[in-house]
Amino acid sequence: MKESERIVSSPGMPDMQQSRDYRRIPISKVGVKDITYPIVVMDKNCSLQHTVARINMYVDLPHHFKGTHMSRFIEILNRHREQIALERLETILEEMKARLGSESAHLEIQFPYFIDRKAPVSGAASLMEYNCEFIASMTDSLDFVLGVKVPVTSLCPCSRELSRFGAHNQRSIMSVRVRYRGFIWIEELVDLLEGCGSSPLYALLKREDEKYVTEHAYENPRFVEDMVREAYSRLSAVENIIWFSVEAENFESIHNHSAYASVELDRRGAQ
Repeated sequence: MKESERIVSSPGMPDMQQSRDYRRIPISKVGVKDITYPIVVMDKNCSLQHTVARINMYVDLPHHFKGTHMSRFIEILNRHREQIALERLETILEEMKARLGSESAHLEIQFPYFIDRKAPVSGAASLMEYNCEFIASMTDSLDFVLGVKVPVTSLCPCSRELSRFGAHNQRSIMSVRVRYRGFIWIEELVDLLEGCGSSPLYALLKREDEKYVTEHAYENPRFVEDMVREAYSRLSAVENIIWFSVEAENFESIHNHSAYASVELDRRGAQ
């Protein structure tokens, strides 16, 4: 390598990442993954909720550069410490593009979010955990996706119809990702999806609650197909949601496999 092809970051220390690569292969995403970091999330009931996220950060790399500067991703996070929140994502992405000399930047933020839930009969209060994600990209404009995973109970309609006693049920995970105009609360998506299974789940149940939940699920049998169709109907009725995808996975209790279904709706072309 010629000395003229090196970019020196400090006296006597060559910047190897920006030395020339001759293979002429651009990289669409390069960066750092699985950073554990505190963030702040808007909470419908408590204003703000502090939680700990797993963060992935990427930019594109032009074909003529050998590598990107991994340390700069962490520097950017540290500069926005205590301010890593939804309304700051666009600023962070713009800074990633500027600091790393890239055309595009990407953030993936996965975090646990907690909601106060009361048992259906006793009213016993407990915190339910929901796994959420922010997926944000910036080229010319911001593209943002909110994701939420909601655990529910599903009771098999076929089993209930065939069996003389009871029916098999299982814990299920419903996963939704949405693009929207304006604003939508995580709590709204949780409430919407919890109504698509046979019964919501609770962190704390007393005996009277367990009786209610068991009987409620029995009266509301759902195939995995029923669950995503119900979610489709409910999500498509929310006007400010312009795109969504929904998945449901039932962790079967009498089979050694899961049942799965997914649906998607894109209304962006109609805007």
